Amino acid sequence: MSALTTEPNFLMFPFGQTGQHLRLRGGLHLTDRHDFGVFCDDNKDWRIERSAHGELIIEMPTKGFTGTLNAYLGFQLFGWALQDGTGIAFDSSAGFELPNGAMRSPDAAWVRKSQLAALNDAQKQEFLPLVPEVIFELRSSSDRLAVLEAKMIEWQSVGVRLGVLLDPLERQVQIYRLGQTPQLLSNLTTLDCSPELPGFLLDSQAIFDAGL
Repeated sequence: MSALTTEPNFLMFPFGQTGQHLRLRGGLHLTDRHDFGVFCDDNKDWRIERSAHGELIIEMPTKGFTGTLNAYLGFQLFGWALQDGTGIAFDSSAGFELPNGAMRSPDAAWVRKSQLAALNDAQKQEFLPLVPEVIFELRSSSDRLAVLEAKMIEWQSVGVRLGVLLDPLERQVQIYRLGQTPQLLSNLTTLDCSPELPGFLLDSQAIFDAGL
């Protein structure tokens, strides 16, 4: 992919056939935490992650009903978190710096307030250098299931206590708990997220039906 020079300190990369572009300032090293943050700030319209091997994973804005499904998921998690009061819920715009060097942005996440209290003010303004206790990933029509499953294994390997992969295409839910074998559930109406999220019953059917 060739680079087109547009400004003295910027390179612009055509991305696919959409007419949209990525901007990369000359001299940035994207394995560096600060530089990677600058790159993400310069390309706010894209969802950008970094793998443990330093590879960039770039996604377009969500298509079709995926944004609606994300909203249904976030609405439920945020509502429970406000009532519970022991942690903070995050949407897909939040990035987490993981111990393996990856920077990941799950579709939704929950972090204990005690984890956040250990961070200083500067750290709270950057990608959060911590592992969420609970994460949710939502499969879209363009997502390969095997790629998402590998991502869930990564979440599990860095210490996420509960990972939930929602697959509206197959109406299935995969559960990843720390130290346990993944569990596949089909035609589920509600998912009990206890004990990691005490009392939280995720209405998975409402999320799946939102895309109909």
